[in-house]
Amino acid sequence: MDRIELEAFVTVAEELHFGRAAERLHRGQPTVSDAVRRLEKTLGGKLFHRTSRRVSLTDLGEALLPDAHATLAQLRRFEQRGRSLAGGDRARTTLVVAHAEYTAHQVLMRCLPQLRERFPDVAIVPEPMPTTAQLAALRAETVGLGIGWATGGIDGVRARVLSAERFVALVPAAHSLAGHAELSAAELSSSALLTWPHQINSGLCDRLLSAFRISGADLRIIRTADSVQAIAAHVAAGTGIGITVESALDHQPPGLRIIPLTGPSTTADQVVLLPEKPSEVALALRDLLVRASFAG
Repeated sequence: MDRIELEAFVTVAEELHFGRAAERLHRGQPTVSDAVRRLEKTLGGKLFHRTSRRVSLTDLGEALLPDAHATLAQLRRFEQRGRSLAGGDRARTTLVVAHAEYTAHQVLMRCLPQLRERFPDVAIVPEPMPTTAQLAALRAETVGLGIGWATGGIDGVRARVLSAERFVALVPAAHSLAGHAELSAAELSSSALLTWPHQINSGLCDRLLSAFRISGADLRIIRTADSVQAIAAHVAAGTGIGITVESALDHQPPGLRIIPLTGPSTTADQVVLLPEKPSEVALALRDLLVRASFAG
């Protein structure tokens, strides 16, 4: 298998749409489709269920997605180290910092300059990566530190809670619910909702599902998007009500109301993840992130 096959698999899994995946990869859709088919042939099984209206991961695809993310991270780490060595910088080490979508990037951005000042000889490589993929990469030691969401099966890594983030609804200003100070899961029951894909943040999805189950409400997700900006755009277009976490919003989307959700299971723990034997640099970044999170 080659890199484009892995990139095609991961991007289609995140978009669940071959056309949007091709746009993200800046390649033609036939190229992306062929890459996925070649990978499926190599593996001996289908990665996606495909119909004219829907794309979804098979059980094989779900199982292999974290490994694909970890392998791509290792390839990028190899390239980074190769460039450093080729440039004569043989003492330079690398810290790959994985971060899941919707995590508080502002906190990470505040901490990285401090880390760079303390460890000027370390190459710091930020890497977008879902939490489940981070766990596999941390166990394989291809990632030095991860920032993600609390989820089941965190074994073989160290986890520390950074913050409890509240779910919020993005509601058009003219919507009948826009005047509410808070919203419960019951009040959103059967509403057309837009949120993140399960493949990107299974921990967040499971937590949101729990909130609706506890309230006896019907969770009806009609569309997913891999960024809060994309969710906000669909809400503004009248597609439905968006659900995200408060930390993912760095500004007030024009024409939308941000309304906190209330009730059981309407918060999610943001966590910093380390391998069992973390490096000195990873421990230093963990401490910086913890202090920055608690400072506000």
